[in-house]
Amino acid sequence: MTIVEDRCRLVLILPQSDDARKQATEVEGALKGGDVASVIIPQYGLDDASFQKWAELIVPIVQAAGAAALVAGDSRVASRVKADGLHVAGNAEALAEAVENFTPKLIVGGGNADDRHKALEMGESNPDYVFFGKLEGDIKPEAHPKNLALGEWWASMIEIPAIVMGGMDPSSVVAVSETGVEFVAMRGGVFDNPAGAAQAVSEINALLDEKAPRFGG
Repeated sequence: MTIVEDRCRLVLILPQSDDARKQATEVEGALKGGDVASVIIPQYGLDDASFQKWAELIVPIVQAAGAAALVAGDSRVASRVKADGLHVAGNAEALAEAVENFTPKLIVGGGNADDRHKALEMGESNPDYVFFGKLEGDIKPEAHPKNLALGEWWASMIEIPAIVMGGMDPSSVVAVSETGVEFVAMRGGVFDNPAGAAQAVSEINALLDEKAPRFGG
């Protein structure tokens, strides 16, 4: 699989599920569809012990495919399952604390940046990325206009990479890539896709290959 470095890349967010083995199979399938930079594994409502078992199943599959496995939840679980990174959904203070404790051993990034001020506060701790949108924010076919605007503003002036949440429609990745951000996150648009997750990943990569602007001129 060729890894694409000069354009916006895909980040997958796992949807909530009640069947870990089924999800593991779905993830494995999705990752065969083409280039995926990383997979975010949210804790959702699971207690730490259940979440750890879940992550133990998923993390090696993600890593075997050459993507980074990012745990969105308990930092101890991230360490125990040997994840590549930690996604912090809290405020700038929580993100700064995680950066201090886990960088450079883990990739550390965060979300909840729903305005410019919060985004800049998050950027102060120099995380590996800032996430615009909610992990479960793909409720419409297109990406949220506010997240697109924040991503464009951020990409034009800040060096720290950004991930913008896409919509339910795979074609929403094009508008995200046009903001200049490094990553587009997809959840339902891949895992609930009628054509299957692998086909969705393949289609998204083809769209990005064709239409995403290239970095570095």
